[in-house]
Amino acid sequence: MIVDSALYRDGVRVDAECDVSDLRTLRSRATGERDFVWLGLHEPGEEQLSEVAEAFGLHPLAVEDAVKAHQRPKLERYDDSLFMVLKTLWYVDEDDAVETGEVNLFVGPHFIVSVRHGTGTDLHPARRHLEEQQTVLDHGPSAVVYAVCDAVVDSYSEVVASLEEDVDEVEESVFSPGRTNDSQRIYTLKREISEVRRAVMPLRDPMQRFANASVPGIAAESAPFFRDVADHLARAAEAVDTLDNLLSTAFDAHLARISIQQNEDMRKISAGVGLVAAPTLIAGVYGMNFQHMPELRWDLGYWFALALMVLTSLGLWVFFKKSGWL
Repeated sequence: MIVDSALYRDGVRVDAECDVSDLRTLRSRATGERDFVWLGLHEPGEEQLSEVAEAFGLHPLAVEDAVKAHQRPKLERYDDSLFMVLKTLWYVDEDDAVETGEVNLFVGPHFIVSVRHGTGTDLHPARRHLEEQQTVLDHGPSAVVYAVCDAVVDSYSEVVASLEEDVDEVEESVFSPGRTNDSQRIYTLKREISEVRRAVMPLRDPMQRFANASVPGIAAESAPFFRDVADHLARAAEAVDTLDNLLSTAFDAHLARISIQQNEDMRKISAGVGLVAAPTLIAGVYGMNFQHMPELRWDLGYWFALALMVLTSLGLWVFFKKSGWL
């Protein structure tokens, strides 16, 4: 569906004087040097996107990628137009899950078409914010590319911040005095961090090229804005690497704690066996059915055997306690 469409002239949104669905007429209204059209779509069908492709002269390979979605972040050039793919991310804290969507940008002379898949990173606030900055919007389609990239990268920072909170919780749990089972959550978070990495890392090269003003079709005066986006993206990438390393360390520490706890359990079990074994040995000796044994006819033999069992067990208990086995 068409979310919004507008004609911009000299950095200002103007009335296109045509119906939203009349794409050819809308496209023809951008006649001035600084005129351009921004058409925003959300999860369009193949038929609708074909109509858009016909009206704006989009390359069929790029259209195919936009229809299928689930593309790797990339920047490609087709004739005199650009096709860019960005992964959108949002975090579901209840499930420790990173959900993904996609934004496709078709950038050409005097037009830009944005195709959004998924519920994350609504581009409407980015459009409204950009329309309040006439000097930026005057850069043409390059300004829209900047605004969309900035919104998407900002969402990366939000997701990374949520992941940092969860990683902190895992570290506290791993090093807490009680026994915890954190391996499953650590694995889940590492998998979600890998999802973030697949969105962030491939985008670094296009952002750097934009920042260096080395991409034909992107205005050179927009380079400082892209440098800011590239900086935020680099911070997100560094944070992702740091979180991944922290989780790996936490997992190693978790395994080490499990090993230590198992050793402690074995020592306690061994100590318990020792406490039981000594009285059992004494009882076994005095329970032998031999006629000629010392103390068999002693009146205090029974009490002596019981006392010996108690004293032996008490001595073992003191020894194990001092050794830290109990």
